[in-house]
Amino acid sequence: MKYVPRIALFLAIPALLFLLPWWTLVGATSSGTVFWAGTALFLAGYVCLPASMFLGHGPAQSDTASIIGDTLLGVLWVLFSWSLLGTIAGFGLAVAGVDDPVRSRIVAAGVLAISAALVAYGIYEARRVPRVRTLEVPIRGLGAGLDGLRLVVITDTHFAALNRLRWSERVVEVVNSLEPDIACHAGDLADGSVAKRHPQVDPLGKVEAPLGRFYITGNHEYFGDAQGWIDHMASIGWQPMHNQHETLTRGGDRLVLAGVDDPTGVGLPGHGPDLPAALVGAEPGVPVVLLAHQPRQIAESVAAGVALQISGHTHGGQIWPFHYLVRLEQPVVAGLSRHGDTQLYTSRGTGFWGPQLRVFAPSEITVLVLRTA
Repeated sequence: MKYVPRIALFLAIPALLFLLPWWTLVGATSSGTVFWAGTALFLAGYVCLPASMFLGHGPAQSDTASIIGDTLLGVLWVLFSWSLLGTIAGFGLAVAGVDDPVRSRIVAAGVLAISAALVAYGIYEARRVPRVRTLEVPIRGLGAGLDGLRLVVITDTHFAALNRLRWSERVVEVVNSLEPDIACHAGDLADGSVAKRHPQVDPLGKVEAPLGRFYITGNHEYFGDAQGWIDHMASIGWQPMHNQHETLTRGGDRLVLAGVDDPTGVGLPGHGPDLPAALVGAEPGVPVVLLAHQPRQIAESVAAGVALQISGHTHGGQIWPFHYLVRLEQPVVAGLSRHGDTQLYTSRGTGFWGPQLRVFAPSEITVLVLRTA
């Protein structure tokens, strides 16, 4: 009985997401055979979505079911969002004197056309090699020897059921072409076990960065085998930053690069963010750049005097207008922001989670060029 509320919620949310698009595209516009055929299609989708999500992300871990469920979820979110906007547009048409059934059919045609175009665009954006975004970031206390240091960030690659080995290889080619001094992966490396996903991750071992390659865990590592991924990244030459730091030197000047676990890690013994432990032994006065997967970890960074926190997690919302919901949990959705004396850079992510869609939230490979303040 204790699982009944969860099961009810698991079934109620898809019902709400399906209901509005059904009414917009079928219920308000058709009758007879078309009505029943459309209703049957939506009912089949409603049954398929929770079933495929459970088979794909539950104990069975079926890659085929995961791809079907994730894709259906993304398409449904686009349809729901634009059906909501279409409903608002319908009120405007009513005020303008356009009567039903013409009004409802205009709305349905518009919602269907826009949704189809955005799904096609979203798939292209999700599967393409990310654009490079370059920013200069002034760092207080940064010595002249480190001025111009190039820190290349990838994050939220989410290697999963959809095999993206070639995409992974091309991302590495782009990263190396940017000639990073430091390479960072800010978490959510993969969804699934090391045994299943490591072929997609292994190309990261070819990233070249003379001052080091650093990796932290995201929340999704803790949905699976976090320690396994930490060990695997170490085996291909990346240094996991498990609540620890390294002091990097160039031109006689020093920079502390630190990393902390994702907050989700508290459920695993020996894991969970511990910034004071990460900075134990760090030389006072040396600027600190911190890898912390979630932007909401900024409060601890400000208290610790961190100069720059680098995060991911948000995906920039991934599928518009989901960023409004992300903003309820996180202080920032994307970009460079200032919080007291600490700066925060939030990447929109390099890959995607779940639905292979990115709508108005393009992925990125980020080059942060550190400058003396």
